[in-house]
Amino acid sequence: MSKNLKKSIIVFCLTIGFIGAVGVAINNMNESRASVEVVSEKTLIPGGQSVGIRMNVKGVLVVGLEEIETEDSIVSPGYDAGIQIGDIILSINGKEVLYAEDVTSIIEDARGTVDIQICRKDEVFNYKVEPVKEYKTGKYKIGIWVKEKIAGIGTLSFYDPDTNVFAALGHGIYESKTNTLLEAGDGKLLRTEVKSIREGEAGVPGEIRGIFYEYELPLGEVKKNCQYGIYSAGSNIEGIDMAEPMVMATQEQIEEGPAYILTTIDGQKVEKFEIEITKVNRQKEESGKGLEIEVTDERLLAYCGGIVQGMSGSPIIQNNRIVGAVTHVFVNNPTKGYGIFAEWMVEECRNLY
Repeated sequence: MSKNLKKSIIVFCLTIGFIGAVGVAINNMNESRASVEVVSEKTLIPGGQSVGIRMNVKGVLVVGLEEIETEDSIVSPGYDAGIQIGDIILSINGKEVLYAEDVTSIIEDARGTVDIQICRKDEVFNYKVEPVKEYKTGKYKIGIWVKEKIAGIGTLSFYDPDTNVFAALGHGIYESKTNTLLEAGDGKLLRTEVKSIREGEAGVPGEIRGIFYEYELPLGEVKKNCQYGIYSAGSNIEGIDMAEPMVMATQEQIEEGPAYILTTIDGQKVEKFEIEITKVNRQKEESGKGLEIEVTDERLLAYCGGIVQGMSGSPIIQNNRIVGAVTHVFVNNPTKGYGIFAEWMVEECRNLY
């Protein structure tokens, strides 16, 4: 065999080998690209419906302190011991407290100093309190007002069919006076009908007012109240009109410019209102206020003055993708507000169970 022929065969073999390597590389590249597309193309069903959130807190929430008139003085044992508004009572004399009546009955039967364990901003404290006999009623009290249920109106952000989770609000429910995030006990996500809206103005946020109904057929059971919203396991998916599925946008796919929100301002009708995404604050870790938005829709501005309380959770849509949800309104300018990235809320859905 000639040297030239041998050389041609070697070159041919090398060429075939190179083409094969390129083919493998291209296949790997295509597989990688396909896997990236699968990860990023998360499908959600957008919300916009006004929903009622009725939630028990774990323990009993202290909502007020009072002075008690005894036979010879006026005292406030709970306050004097160190208990504060916003504290959550976990147990009294070692007995777990779940309802407001538990506090009353245990205190009434104690006849002596009681040990009260409370939670305050994720820290646990123990107090000794001496109940006193109220002069007018003859009942023993420690001078605190408590409740175990929280109720309010928000907006459904989306339903995640992969996890069977409803996501709403975009921010957590806090005790207003102490800004304590409340830990969710049993709760329900309920259908709501909007009856009226108090228009927002600079310094005074507006408010959606509505009624809850169908308590016996909740949309879901509230499982989590965290700083990124309310999350409920779906139990009655058919109980609400669902929109067509929509792809979730990642942060990199969001841009400053026109977008719209879905929300309810009358009855149960979900409507589309134009907004502008004025700033995208890209984040590496979960955090709220990733988006800054401004309402540009003339009808929404005329009817509500902009963003009002109860619109929290309204999904933000851009380029036919769910990019996030409304979370807060600027107190001094109700036409502007913040939003959370949808991907952070989806992460909470995955971590629900």
